[in-house]
Amino acid sequence: MKKLINAVDSVEEQMVLGLVKSAPHKLRKLDDGNIIVRAVKKEGKVALVSGGGSGHEPAHGGFVGEGMLDCAVAGPVFTSPTPDKILAGIQSVAADKGVLCIVKNYAGDVMNFEMAVDMANDEGLEADYVVVNDDVAVKDSLYTTGRRGVAGTVLVHKIAGAKAEQGASLAEVKAVAEKVIDSVRTMGMAVSPCTVPSVGKPGFELADDEVEIGIGIHGEPGIKREKISSAAAVAQKLLDKILADLDFRGQEVVVMVNGMGATPLMELYIINNFVQDYLKEQGVKVYDTMVGNYMTSIEMAGFSLTLLRLDDEMKALYDAKADTLALKR
Repeated sequence: MKKLINAVDSVEEQMVLGLVKSAPHKLRKLDDGNIIVRAVKKEGKVALVSGGGSGHEPAHGGFVGEGMLDCAVAGPVFTSPTPDKILAGIQSVAADKGVLCIVKNYAGDVMNFEMAVDMANDEGLEADYVVVNDDVAVKDSLYTTGRRGVAGTVLVHKIAGAKAEQGASLAEVKAVAEKVIDSVRTMGMAVSPCTVPSVGKPGFELADDEVEIGIGIHGEPGIKREKISSAAAVAQKLLDKILADLDFRGQEVVVMVNGMGATPLMELYIINNFVQDYLKEQGVKVYDTMVGNYMTSIEMAGFSLTLLRLDDEMKALYDAKADTLALKR
């Protein structure tokens, strides 16, 4: 295993410290745990809390800031933070309008965030949560009951974050978050796996001429292994599965071409070139496109495609100002 780390047991803390030190005017780390919050707490709004296992950077700490998250709680690599750490994050940003947690659909994340929300409510804090399940690859996996939450989570952060920034109520912010969840779909693939530092070996093996279709974001294998083909052929397989799951034709959409951590931008742009042309052929209207690393799996090479079907409210919130390390509008 070759990794630029100092010690396996300090990877998460040193990563979080390095992140906040890169923008101390915007971010700070709580003393207790790997919890990132805005440097200046924003009052008069619903606070948004998200998080999960480390290894998905820039998610989730990179999306803390104006127009998006108020807090991100980082657990060990690919492992949910514990309920007490999530509760500490909720407590640190809680305000009069309440707290909404945005949770990816993985068993550990859902269980621990739900427990933390219950504990916050027991303390008299108004808190609630939504669960993102945008992955169309599998109905159930090693880690979930139901679909996994993957890169579409970032668009929930963006749109719910903009709604919260407007001063909307907790019920209103939750409603728009759920509307995004209902309207977003994702599917991914890998050309090479990733290695969790504490494990020291890849999560699965691929021959030089093989790719894995339908991977998740925790280094787990996908639903199908096949011989490598062109970027266009692979992207079409992912898009066809997404388009078969939700009717995007005739709709305006946001497209996200998301790198899994080790895929060069050159290749992501080659993929996007095909995606734009293919969606036009399918009668899908592209409103905006995001290309880059938004929800990664450490150093996995590969990509995911996300489509979000917009309505007028979501479009306005998507366009609203955001100022975070990983996403600006």
